[in-house]
Amino acid sequence: MTTAEILKKAKNAKKAMSLITAEEKHDALLKMADFLEKNESEILNANKLDLEKAAESISEVMQDRLRLSPKRIAAMAQGIREVAALDDPTGKVLEKTVRPNGLVIEKTSVPLGVVAIIYESRPNVTSDAAALCFKSGNVCVLRGGKEAYNTSAAVVKALKKALAECSLNEDCINLIEDTSRESAKELMTANGYIDMLIPRGGAGLINACVMNATVPCIQTGTGICHIYVDDSANLDTAIKIIENAKTSRPSVCNAEEVLLVHKNVAESFLPRLKKQLTDIQTEKGKPAVELRLDEKAAKFTEGKAAGEKDFDTEFLDYILAVKVVDSLDEAIEHIAAHSTGHSEAIITENSENAEKFLSLVDSAAVYVNASTRFTDGGEFGLGCEMGISTQKLHARGPMGLRELTAYKYKIYGNGQVR
Repeated sequence: MTTAEILKKAKNAKKAMSLITAEEKHDALLKMADFLEKNESEILNANKLDLEKAAESISEVMQDRLRLSPKRIAAMAQGIREVAALDDPTGKVLEKTVRPNGLVIEKTSVPLGVVAIIYESRPNVTSDAAALCFKSGNVCVLRGGKEAYNTSAAVVKALKKALAECSLNEDCINLIEDTSRESAKELMTANGYIDMLIPRGGAGLINACVMNATVPCIQTGTGICHIYVDDSANLDTAIKIIENAKTSRPSVCNAEEVLLVHKNVAESFLPRLKKQLTDIQTEKGKPAVELRLDEKAAKFTEGKAAGEKDFDTEFLDYILAVKVVDSLDEAIEHIAAHSTGHSEAIITENSENAEKFLSLVDSAAVYVNASTRFTDGGEFGLGCEMGISTQKLHARGPMGLRELTAYKYKIYGNGQVR
């Protein structure tokens, strides 16, 4: 089916989607979760095919993003169940005003309409995005990466089976079959069909959408996330947090990419960090983190000299750029110059420094003594998320159900004229 044909089906499904009750959405989502697990073998077979095709074209880290297992499919199903359990975000009266002339004005939450998501090789995004759109009353148009097409198609097939089982319109969930750049361009310019476009992936994809889209577009994802170790930091805490932020899953946007260390603790801290991230990682049979050091950091530990672009790169790999700074102010200035506005953290025992960092660092999520890996819809209690918005209009940070709604004014009168 062509992209244009799919867009027409999606637009026509808006009316059917708007008539589905909150109870029907809840029951259908539970059925979707069940059907994901029932169709586990078909999904894993499709995933195996994708992995075999992608083996020589993408890195091992990116292959891990693509790879599914029974455990990961169970987690995808659980994510849908968690979305089902959340309050329906539509139909809520956000504000109510009674005017002197008797008009009753209600500001009411409504779905966006048709939401298109362009994303790369992460099959779990297929089920997450479909569930969030469905719960928030939106028709979704999914356009995944070519490396994961078979897997995404198998997931969508299972979700559509659930809709059919519930006697609901299967066109509420759609998958673009064309994985070429042309289909992405079609979505970016599908005025009259797409009400919101959400790109989720690397900087190239996001920039292409932001620069070329003529439909409303949310800027998401790219995460050059910083952690600053203050001179008052508990160094044991710092080691634990940095290890988690860098190594637990380096291929995701909330992983740490840059470490800033105050000069007063650099000599004692950096050798310990190097041991934890390289030597101990190797002893555990895990990939060692490559430290890319600025001139000051190189005086205190071993690593590779940082290149010109290393403090402006989302590595999505076992690589960490390290810089020694003279003060908290320098750390804040560095983040302002190099951050993508995603997530930053300070490790400190000084409450004044913590508050200054929280106030002056202008990112979607700013942490004190915690890993940046928590910037996630599920961890924030929002259910699975559509992506992390790094802009300020109309959503910022993890995009959950509320961020997939707009509002309209409903006005009740009894004959008033102006």
